[in-house]
Amino acid sequence: MPEAKPAAKKAPKGKDAPKEAPKEAAPKEAPAEAPKEAPPEDQSPTVEEPTGIFLKKPDSVSVETGKDTVIVAKVNGKELPGKPTIKWFKGKWLELGSKSGARFSFKESHDSASNVYTVELHIGKVVLGDRGDYRLEVKAKDTCDSCGFNIDVEAPRQDASGQSLESFKRMGEGKSDTAGELDFSGLLKKREVVEEEKKKKKKDDDDLGIPPEIWELLKGAKKSEYEKIAFQYGITDLRGMLKRLKKAKVEVKKSAAFTKKLDPAYQVDRGNKIKLMVEISDPDLPLKWFKNGQEIKPSSKYVFENVGKKRILTINKCTLADDAAYEVAVKDEKCFTELFVKEPPVLIITPLEDQQVFVGDRVEMAVEVSEEGAQVMWMKDGVELTREDSFKARYRFKKDGKRHILIYSDVTQEDGGHYQVMTNGGQCEAELIVEEKQLEVLQDIADLTVKAAEQAVFKCEVSDEKVTGKWYKNGIEVRPSKRITISHVGRFHKLVIDDVRPEDEGDYTFVPDGYALSLSAKLNFLEIKVEYVPKQEPPKIHLDCSGKTSENAIVVVAGNKLRLDVSITGEPPPVATWLKGDEVFTTTEGRVRIEKRADSSSFVIESAERTDEGRYTIKVTNPVGEDVASIFLRVVDVPDPPEAVRITSVGEDWAILVWEPPKYDGGKPVTGYLLERKKKGSQRWMKLNFEVFTETTYESTKMIEGILYEMRVFAVNAIGVSQPSMNTKPFMPIAPTSEPLHLIVEDVTDTTTTLKWRPPNRIGAGGIDGYLVEYCLEGSDEWVSANTEPVERCGFTVKNLPTGARILFRVVGVNIAGRSEPATLAQPVTIREIAEPPKIRLPRHLRQTYIRKVGEQLNLVIPFQGKPRPQVVWTKGGAPVDTSRVHVRTSDFDTVFFVRQAARSDSGEYELSVQIENMKDTATIHIRVVGARAGEGPWWSGGGCGEGRGGEWLDIPKPGLTCHTSPLPEKAGPPINVMVKEVWGTNALVEWQAPKDDGNSEITGYFVQKADKKTMEWFNVYERNRHTSCTVSDLIVGNEYYFRVYTENICGLSDSPGVSKNTARILKTGITLKPFEYKEHDFRMAPKFLTPLIDRVVVAGYSAALNCAVRGHPKPKVVWMKNKMEIREDPKFLMNNYQGVLTLNIRRPSPFDAGTYTCLAINELGEALAECKLEVRVPQ
Repeated sequence: MPEAKPAAKKAPKGKDAPKEAPKEAAPKEAPAEAPKEAPPEDQSPTVEEPTGIFLKKPDSVSVETGKDTVIVAKVNGKELPGKPTIKWFKGKWLELGSKSGARFSFKESHDSASNVYTVELHIGKVVLGDRGDYRLEVKAKDTCDSCGFNIDVEAPRQDASGQSLESFKRMGEGKSDTAGELDFSGLLKKREVVEEEKKKKKKDDDDLGIPPEIWELLKGAKKSEYEKIAFQYGITDLRGMLKRLKKAKVEVKKSAAFTKKLDPAYQVDRGNKIKLMVEISDPDLPLKWFKNGQEIKPSSKYVFENVGKKRILTINKCTLADDAAYEVAVKDEKCFTELFVKEPPVLIITPLEDQQVFVGDRVEMAVEVSEEGAQVMWMKDGVELTREDSFKARYRFKKDGKRHILIYSDVTQEDGGHYQVMTNGGQCEAELIVEEKQLEVLQDIADLTVKAAEQAVFKCEVSDEKVTGKWYKNGIEVRPSKRITISHVGRFHKLVIDDVRPEDEGDYTFVPDGYALSLSAKLNFLEIKVEYVPKQEPPKIHLDCSGKTSENAIVVVAGNKLRLDVSITGEPPPVATWLKGDEVFTTTEGRVRIEKRADSSSFVIESAERTDEGRYTIKVTNPVGEDVASIFLRVVDVPDPPEAVRITSVGEDWAILVWEPPKYDGGKPVTGYLLERKKKGSQRWMKLNFEVFTETTYESTKMIEGILYEMRVFAVNAIGVSQPSMNTKPFMPIAPTSEPLHLIVEDVTDTTTTLKWRPPNRIGAGGIDGYLVEYCLEGSDEWVSANTEPVERCGFTVKNLPTGARILFRVVGVNIAGRSEPATLAQPVTIREIAEPPKIRLPRHLRQTYIRKVGEQLNLVIPFQGKPRPQVVWTKGGAPVDTSRVHVRTSDFDTVFFVRQAARSDSGEYELSVQIENMKDTATIHIRVVGARAGEGPWWSGGGCGEGRGGEWLDIPKPGLTCHTSPLPEKAGPPINVMVKEVWGTNALVEWQAPKDDGNSEITGYFVQKADKKTMEWFNVYERNRHTSCTVSDLIVGNEYYFRVYTENICGLSDSPGVSKNTARILKTGITLKPFEYKEHDFRMAPKFLTPLIDRVVVAGYSAALNCAVRGHPKPKVVWMKNKMEIREDPKFLMNNYQGVLTLNIRRPSPFDAGTYTCLAINELGEALAECKLEVRVPQ
């Protein structure tokens, strides 16, 4: 920033300088400079290309501290159903708004001509805390989209001399930059830092640019491997490397106890067993196993095995409580590992089944899963069914062990559709079809021919026993009377007419209520005439039959009863003979028989069959003559089943069914067909049509892909429905998957390209066997397969590509049904290496001094980025970290710094270095460990409050800090001269003096307690009282009080309190208390738990609480332990004791917090113990 120099020279002019100063910090300059300083990775084409509803996405910017910046984005209003709602977020969920401060302002504008919304985020006077990831979210009704960007805040730029102009400023508060004296101390401090950097650079030159971990690798390697290591890590100065190695003393440190250590981590599914194995050098050495620092004892859960020099720990039936850190110790040597217990997926044992019901029926859709208490999600036509909406939709959920049931008490047509049940281990579907009830006639009423004084019975049967109806004669409703009886029993409706008369003849009709249906029949009255017959009369046949034609044909339905009553006259009485065809029929018993009377002959068929069809002849003879009559009996029946039923083709959810008409139509033309289908293995058939289907080819739809089905066909004629046809062979609807999604280029080198994509939206029951990757040169139509066998994972590296060529790529999914539609990159890819500079993403809490107590864990996770994989180095004070205390684990994207138990020696300044070739990024972490100090010696402190290092102390020297010979901070001494200065009413004034020993740190406050002289039970009055006096109110009249005060600093409360030398006696005016002589009751009792601890299962990330209740006098001391280890002042745990109710709050537990928790209550009369197990589950 050379433009800042003229402003410094014009300072004496007074009024002119302030006018030019704002130009340097003008808000409009920040957006113009930000793209030039943005990281190269933010300039990739994939970030700048507008997608979705964004015409212009927010750019990632880099801003200097103290300057303003503006973030701009444009939204396409044509893609939105209405006016959008704009929200800005910092990080993932922290919404920016009016509560974020005056530095943040927001602006929205709309161009009605182009229908484009422009949104802006203004940040004034950027500070280091504004650094991080941001997100812009746009919502409009059902449309939602978001995009992210990054704001990097840098320190002020330096001039050519390397000194910050921010340090060169005027002194004096409340004055302008042009007034006061110049502050040269800032420039001098900056010069010292520059000199230190030069010294450090010179030291790096002595190391030949080789990272420290490579030197450690060379020290432990053989001489024959030097050249191989140098070639592997790109070391060209072999001579300089050998000289440096010759100077260094090589000490090969080997493990004396272990020949094979534990792996860094193990993973096992819940319920399975795992074996941890080490191999020791001496089989006689004693060995111990530990879990979370607690020694493991042999049991049915933990089994120890010794096989030669191998030592094996077997953990049976692993639970989430076994997810912990394990270590094995042999003498003074230890090795560590971590065990991760994985929750198994919830599988579907019995899936849903298709159902076909009628309106008003009760429906239960049940599914059985593999785990009790598992969470399942019900969906209908893609919309989730929740308990909150159940009262609106008239459904309810029920759980019965592993079975989950969806119940409709009174189903409607709106409830029909596709239902889906989803778990974290699978899903299943079924279809619910709801139809209106249709009335079927199971038995029609038949025509009757009745003689006088006989009984006529009309009878019919319908499918629904609840249906009522009315009887009509010639269109007039029939009413019950003495002769007429109307009855309804179940599905049967009867009309009975006793003592039939001529006026009863007519057409009778039954009409069901609520249905457009009627059943009709005719009542024929057979009139008997009595005439004078001479004694000699030739025989005469009086034949009267329903359905009479010119040939006296009678039609009867198969299965019905036929009775032909033929009246015969003649004198003398004639003899009747029946013939079927040319054969005489004389049987009088059985299904087909002849019944003879004096004046008639009856031919009876109980249940008509097809074989009964034919011509029947009755011949009557007497001495006078004979008479002959012929009747043709025609038997009609339902048709035979259709033939050759088969499936010709299938699709994703459809199938084509073809069949041949039946050979025998039952004597009536076939009017159509009824079709049914079912799932293979199920006994429930579902109707596909209610109206007859006249064709012999049918397309069945709405099937579930991947399910085996069977189908059958019924033939229909005027008589009824045939038997079902043979079932089709089982078939499965199946189709190829949809195209893969979000195909992107993950990495490009000189000869390879790494592609990445997501699975298709629709895979189907056919599954997916894998993916095929194809490519072609730009301008060519020839696609070349990159892999001959499908790959299962959603990523693939295409190798042996020509350098510099522009190539198009596409990916297709493959399954049993064939290839899917291809997913193709929109732009060709240029084959060349793209390097990404290293960048450390230091978490916010590590940008300031990180303070922990002695004995606590140090667990730092620091992410970084860079390509190819960078080299990561940790140093402390310029030297490598002590690997015996510090465990470092580095992956491709982060590094973990771990110390199991912090000590004073772990305090200091650590430097993290991430390097790729000649590109390097560093970060400094300040760690301070406080607590009791065993010895004394020199230590260093310093740094102004403005630099954020007030009260810092280190065990190692550092430039610019002050050396001290006094001990490190510790707990302060008790206050002195605690006195009750004044008592009035129910109030008392207590004063004291500061302690002689402040523990070498600032006193943060005083902790005040009171106690009645009778009971001497102490109660809290004030916490962190800043002054050396306080007023205690609401004291009880007649009591006498003592007071005590503790001192508090950064290390906690003082070990002992200062107790008041005198007491505060609260007197009641005008009343003299004469105490009675009595024997005090002994209220003492040993601790006893009234409410024990209960085993808990909680979800990771959600706060949990353990509760119990204890009684005891004197008030017992309460100690909380985890796995037999006492829980001290850990910010993750909060311990409360309210009148004997004990609570342990655990903030956001993780699987590491699982284990056995113990509450121990102790007083002078004894102790009591309560335990529980806490299991922490990770949501899938």
